[in-house]
Amino acid sequence: MTSQTVLVTGGSGFVAGHVILQLLDAGFTVRTTVRSLAREDAVRRVLGDAGMTRGDRLTFVAADLLDDAGWGAAVAGVDTVVHVASPVVPGHVDDERRVIEPAVDGTVRVLRAARDAGVRRVVLTSAFHAVSWGHPHDGRVFTDDDWSDLDGPGVDAYAKSKTLAERAAWDLVASDGGSMELTTMLPVAVMGPVMGDDISGSNGIVRGMLAGAMPRLPDMYLPIVDVRDVAAAHVAAITVPAAAGQRFLLSNGPVVALGEIGAILRSNLGGDAARVPTRTIPDVVVRLAAVFSPRFRALVPDLGHRKQTSNQKARRILGWEPRPAEEAILAAAESMVSRQLVGR
Repeated sequence: MTSQTVLVTGGSGFVAGHVILQLLDAGFTVRTTVRSLAREDAVRRVLGDAGMTRGDRLTFVAADLLDDAGWGAAVAGVDTVVHVASPVVPGHVDDERRVIEPAVDGTVRVLRAARDAGVRRVVLTSAFHAVSWGHPHDGRVFTDDDWSDLDGPGVDAYAKSKTLAERAAWDLVASDGGSMELTTMLPVAVMGPVMGDDISGSNGIVRGMLAGAMPRLPDMYLPIVDVRDVAAAHVAAITVPAAAGQRFLLSNGPVVALGEIGAILRSNLGGDAARVPTRTIPDVVVRLAAVFSPRFRALVPDLGHRKQTSNQKARRILGWEPRPAEEAILAAAESMVSRQLVGR
């Protein structure tokens, strides 16, 4: 048991929910933000269904990333802030500002409140989108030292939001952060057991396959990490002294082809995977469709490209041991099937 209180922002979210579960299991007292306290009962039910222990050590406070109100109360008496909340809108959007501004302004707002409250450390959930977007396909292995090139090809609003928000966080801590420490987490495509009825992030790829919404698969590859391992890395970053001032790329290692994800589903789920596609879309067809479709246009820069990653820093400093990608894929699929979420 620890006397530390941790604030987790965005408690209704996928990653935040798993972070909360592991913090409670580790003996922390947890406070979490939601935009409205009317959400508290629903979030508690979701966490309870996911196996929450010691829910009596979890409290809620209302706070919105775009409003100063509530953040003073949220950070009062807190030792560490785990800032997870941010819009997750990959691909094409008509107005990039609605993705970028909440991410950047919200991050600065949370860090300023934490600094003013004397918080010891902020663990910020950034993303692989802040590392690898906009670079040439030169076979490099991406590490925690890399930053996305926002002027390069294939950079969407989400990549801009995560890159600009993380840079704003490092700039604030360097120029006006006082004694507050910052650690940032850079997960690749996050998959794993869903919570409640919401399917977030890369889990949507698994649902799309199971639902038959993807009749053919483009020649694309994903570095994958299990949400439970992402949460474990966040918990470790709270307590490991050497994590201060570090970025951590969270990946299980090898990239996985979309076709391989489909094969994993078909070989393990039987009839529940009957609609999973078996054929691929030729690159030339994707490129032709991209002329007319922003959705296909977003795929073109990464066709056939394998983004290799190194997780050695997280292993070395945090003692982090991620599970194989297959476990994350199947945990996501099985949780969707059991909750009857595939057809929704």
